[in-house]
Amino acid sequence: MVASYRKYLKNQAFPGMTEMETAQMKGLPLPPIQKPYPENANLIDLISPEQFSIGTIPLIDAIRNRRSRRKFKKKPLTLEELSFLLWATQGVQKLIRQGLITLRTVPSGGAMHPFETYLLINSVNSVRPGLYRYLALEHKLLKLSSNDVDLPAKINEACNDQNFIGKSAVVFIWSVRPSRTEYRYGEDSLKDILISVGHICQNLYLACESIGAGTCSIIAYNQDLLDNFIGVDGNDEIALYLAPVGKIQQHP
Repeated sequence: MVASYRKYLKNQAFPGMTEMETAQMKGLPLPPIQKPYPENANLIDLISPEQFSIGTIPLIDAIRNRRSRRKFKKKPLTLEELSFLLWATQGVQKLIRQGLITLRTVPSGGAMHPFETYLLINSVNSVRPGLYRYLALEHKLLKLSSNDVDLPAKINEACNDQNFIGKSAVVFIWSVRPSRTEYRYGEDSLKDILISVGHICQNLYLACESIGAGTCSIIAYNQDLLDNFIGVDGNDEIALYLAPVGKIQQHP
């Protein structure tokens, strides 16, 4: 018996698909590039990509050394290292089409880039532990909560008690705002969203290897718990993928 989900691996041709009108076809406004935040929000500056002095190992070495890492040293990341990893995974390189579209360090179908990056920061120099969101347009951090000593335990619980996750220096958590991709691709959005988030995480793997850090992609989690952890509704914004990051023993 062929599993019914396999149809979603294909470019869809559902009955009536050719008659479907996307929001773009209807001339509706494009959803915002980035989830809004309060004007008086407390933002934290990151290191500018033009100032990076790290991540310069040969690409062939990063690819050769790439592994899923589950054991991390008790050593903080530097602010430059965190800035580099965020830029490598969602960094905005250029605004186009009257500022409605971004070109980034990763590909996304139609340059829709429907993702938000949340961070559980446990150990980063100059940044207090807590939950944050990366503002890719500004290349800054938005503080959501801090001083909650239970956050590492809560992320472990949300991830089916994979306790190594909460022991990392930082946990990257990506959510998706489906309307951003649906605007252009309608019911064909699922395939693009899942492929695109894979591009993000692979960039994280390679960028980590280039700074003596490691990561491990995680899709085994409780959906409701992870949605609640980052404060999203699970419908208009959905937690999708996560990856803990920490320093590892240097390669010989």
